[in-house]
Amino acid sequence: MVFRMLSVLLLMGGFLIPTVAFAAGSFEDALANLNSRKFKDKQQAITRIAESGDARALVTLEALLAGQLFTRKSDKKVLIGEKSHEVYRLTDPLTGQETGQAPSKELKKIRINNKLRGLLRGAIGGLTLLSPDPDKRLAAADAVFKARSADMVPVLEKALQREEESQIQERLARALAAIQASHNQDPAQKVIAIDQLSHYSEPDVRALLGNIAQNDESEIVRDAAQKALERVEQDLARWALLGNLFQGISLGSVLLLAAVGLAITFGVMGVINMAHGELVMLGAYTTFVVQDVIRSAAPELFEYSLFIAIPAAFIVAGSVGMLIERSVIRYLYGRPLETLLATWGLSLILQQFMRTLFGPTNQEVGTPDWMSGFVEITGGLVLTYNRIAIIVFSLFVVLLLALILRKTAFGLQMRAVTQNRPMAASMGIRTGVVDMMTFGLGAGIAGMAGVALSQIDNVSPNLGQTYIIDSFMVVVFGGVGNLWGTLVGAFSIGIVNKFLEPVSGAVLGKIIVLVAIILFIQKRPRGLFALKGRAVES
Repeated sequence: MVFRMLSVLLLMGGFLIPTVAFAAGSFEDALANLNSRKFKDKQQAITRIAESGDARALVTLEALLAGQLFTRKSDKKVLIGEKSHEVYRLTDPLTGQETGQAPSKELKKIRINNKLRGLLRGAIGGLTLLSPDPDKRLAAADAVFKARSADMVPVLEKALQREEESQIQERLARALAAIQASHNQDPAQKVIAIDQLSHYSEPDVRALLGNIAQNDESEIVRDAAQKALERVEQDLARWALLGNLFQGISLGSVLLLAAVGLAITFGVMGVINMAHGELVMLGAYTTFVVQDVIRSAAPELFEYSLFIAIPAAFIVAGSVGMLIERSVIRYLYGRPLETLLATWGLSLILQQFMRTLFGPTNQEVGTPDWMSGFVEITGGLVLTYNRIAIIVFSLFVVLLLALILRKTAFGLQMRAVTQNRPMAASMGIRTGVVDMMTFGLGAGIAGMAGVALSQIDNVSPNLGQTYIIDSFMVVVFGGVGNLWGTLVGAFSIGIVNKFLEPVSGAVLGKIIVLVAIILFIQKRPRGLFALKGRAVES
C-alpha cells in the first residue's frame, strides 16, 4: 500500500503541489536531518519537508507518524520499512523504489515524541488539503485545526481559494481562524479571528476560546475571547437541549414499541401479561434467524433483511401469543393475580427455551448500511440513522394500528368488547375469538418491536426483562387500552427521563419518574386518557 501510494503521488506531484528548482535538494537535506538525536532538529526537518513542495513529502511524513521510518545502521540511510513476517521490506523515499529486505537488528527506528506527532498531523493535514478526494480534504482541515501550526497558513489560504464544497470551505475557514487567533501578533487580527470562531458552536472551539481568554497577553483579545466564549456556550446549551429532546423522543419511541402491544391486551382483556417482554425477545431472535438465513442463502438481500424480518416476527410472536391465549389465558379471565403468575411462569419457560435453542450468550444482529452512520449537526448534536428509523417505525406502527382499530370490522368488534363485553356478546360477537385475535395482534406488535430493538440492544434471552416494567408504566400512565394515551405516555416518560439523567443520573432519574407516576395515579387512577363505556365505568 505504501509503495502504491508513493508511486501515485510521484506521478501526481506536479499537479497537486507545484515544485521549485531547489525542492529536491531541500527535501533530501531535510530527510537526512531526521537522523538527528535532537528532537529540535527533527522538528525543523519535518517543517522543511512539509514546506519543500515535494510530492514525496506526504508519504515520508505519514511513514514517520506511523513508526515506519528507519535508519539503516550500515550506511545511515533513511528508509521506509513495512514489516513482513520476521523482516522489513524497505523502500527508498527518494526514489520510491524497493531496496530489498532487512531484519530489525539492522535498522533503527526514527523516534518521535508527542510534540512532533502534533506537528506531523498538522503537516500531513496541510499536504492533504490539496487532495482530489473530498473526504481526505475534510479530514485534513480538521487535522490542521487541531494542530494549529502557523506554518500551515499559506497552504490553508490556497486551499480555501480552490475549494468549491461548502462544508469543506467552512472547516478550512475554521482552521484558518483558529491559527490566526492562536499565533497572529496583531491584536486586531486576533479579535477578527475570534469573532469568526464565535460562529462555530463546537466543544473544540469552546476549549480554544477558553484558553485564549485566560492566557493571551492582550486585554482586548482576552475580552473578545470571553465574549465569544459566552456566545459559543449559549449555542452549545441550546444544541444540548435539542440533543436531550432527540434522545428523549428516541427513548420514547422504544418504550412505545414495547408498550403498544401490551396496551391492547391489557385494555381489552384486563390480562397482566408478564410474558410480554419475552414476545419482544421472540421478535429479536426472529430477526437473527432471518439474517442468518439470508447471509448463507442470499447475501445480496441483506440490505432488505429487516423488511423481511418485520412480517416474520409478527407472525412468529403473534402465533405464540394466540397459543398462549388459547392454552392458558382463556381459563383465567377475571382472575388477574392468577394471570400474572401464569404469564410470569410462561416468561421463564420462553427464556429457557431460547437459551436451549441459541445459548445464553448474545447473538449478533447486523445493521444494514442504510441504517448505519449518523447526521452530525453543529454543537456536537449527532442524530444516528438507526434511532431515526426506530422513531419513524414506531409512529408508523401506531398509525397502522389506529387504522385497524378504526377502519376494520375486527377493530370495531375489539372496541365493542373493550367497552362492554356482555353487550357485545349479546349482539353476536364471538368474544372468545376476539380475545384470541386481540392477544395475537398485541403479541405480533411486540414481535415487531423486537425487530427494532435488535438494532440498539443485545439480543439475548433476557432482552424482554429490560422493557417489561417500563411498558407497564407507559400503559398505566397513558390510560389502559388507549392508543393515544400510550403514545403520549411513552414520549412523555422518555423525554422526562433524558432531561433528568444529566442532573440526577440514570438510576435516580428512573426512580423520580416512577414516584411521579405513582403520585399521578393516585389522582387519576385511569391514567391520562381513560377509556369510556358502561363496563369501564361500572
